[in-house]
Amino acid sequence: MIRRAREGDVAAMVELVHELARYEREPDSCHLTEEQLRTALFGPDPALFGHVAEVDGSVVGLSLWFLNFSTWEGVHGMYLEDLYVRPEHRGAGLGKELLRTLAHECVARGYARLEWSVLDWNEPSIAFYEAQGAFPMDGWTTYRLTGEALTTFGS
Repeated sequence: MIRRAREGDVAAMVELVHELARYEREPDSCHLTEEQLRTALFGPDPALFGHVAEVDGSVVGLSLWFLNFSTWEGVHGMYLEDLYVRPEHRGAGLGKELLRTLAHECVARGYARLEWSVLDWNEPSIAFYEAQGAFPMDGWTTYRLTGEALTTFGS
């Protein structure tokens, strides 16, 4: 079953995000806490949204996303920050249904696009996304300011 995340799902969702970080070979870079995720999803001004995949009462997958905006289209879109399904539950269609749920929500709300980033080495995910009709954005490179560079530049 795919459903909107509830506050009682936060602990399981944080665990899944940390599993994803290990899968993406960056376990030491993930610092997400339950308090942070609870505030982001359910605080006074939530700017993060989520869905979970549930099997036999256990949360085994998630999608976390936020709104972006296309100035060229003049409407919002969704940016999928994380999509993850535990390895033992892959192949049952849960990832596809999580992604389809977001696509359905985009269409229902009149959003222009659903987009995300994939690590270049993650061939299973790339194949999965392309099988759903997604395509890479050639000619675009993601840039990021973080840590000391962000602090220095923003001061």
